[in-house]
Amino acid sequence: MSIRLYIGNLPQAFDNQELDGLLKSVGEGIRFKAVLDRETGSCRGFGFANVEDPKVADAVIEQLNGKDFGGSTLRVERSERRENNAGGNRRGAPAAMGAGQPQVARKTVNKVVHSDAPGEGAPDPRWAGELSKLKDLLGNQTTAV
Repeated sequence: MSIRLYIGNLPQAFDNQELDGLLKSVGEGIRFKAVLDRETGSCRGFGFANVEDPKVADAVIEQLNGKDFGGSTLRVERSERRENNAGGNRRGAPAAMGAGQPQVARKTVNKVVHSDAPGEGAPDPRWAGELSKLKDLLGNQTTAV
């Protein structure tokens, strides 16, 4: 199974052959495809590379992440698969086609949702979780009076 890598922060006008050469200098079996804007046909600044060998994928990340390319600092990392939307994928295939295949575990991220205008008397939602923890810690303390 191939490993999909996200390659971002590409310059607006870059030479695809130059990037392919850079990828081939790391290892063989790397296929890159830039994501293009539908209206203009120009690169949107990122793309995806498919790598067959996990060791080569790790080498690509290690050697190219943070490297200067055409005046931009590349961002290279493993790509996470999208979850299906409303029973199908973005190409309209039914979700049942993927049934029985193992799901890729997604890393847990504690996302903070905030509003620009918190309600009166309510704590800032960006800090609500931390305030709740602090309140619990203070509530569990016992002191002799």
